Amino acid sequence: MAYEVQKSEEEWLQELGAEKYAVLRQAGTERPWTGELLDEERAGIYTCAACGNELFVSGTKFDSHCGWPSFYESVRPEAVELLEDTSHGMVRTEVRCARCGSHLGHVFPDGFGTPTGDRYCMNSISLNFTPEG
Repeated sequence: MAYEVQKSEEEWLQELGAEKYAVLRQAGTERPWTGELLDEERAGIYTCAACGNELFVSGTKFDSHCGWPSFYESVRPEAVELLEDTSHGMVRTEVRCARCGSHLGHVFPDGFGTPTGDRYCMNSISLNFTPEG
């Protein structure tokens, strides 16, 4: 897929640094319970750490007790790209930024008690947070 934001892998690595690059561009996963946005409770917007695309609003964040920030829907359906992921012997749905193709995490249909029933399980390192006001 051709993304609006296009860079070489060398440019991404230089811009993001090794740790963010491993998650955002190589589909890695940060360790659970370690992300700085896990306990973020202020009102605001979550954006892609690679390109700044708006992805989630704080009102859709919920505590899913999984160790990663979780949301029940994206800010707009077209803000994210959903792809089948068959790695690690499982079938999951990968979530990527629709603007630059960076890996954000996975979405699961187990967001029980949420309006959508979905749990967008995101890596903190894949997101930036801007508080309201």
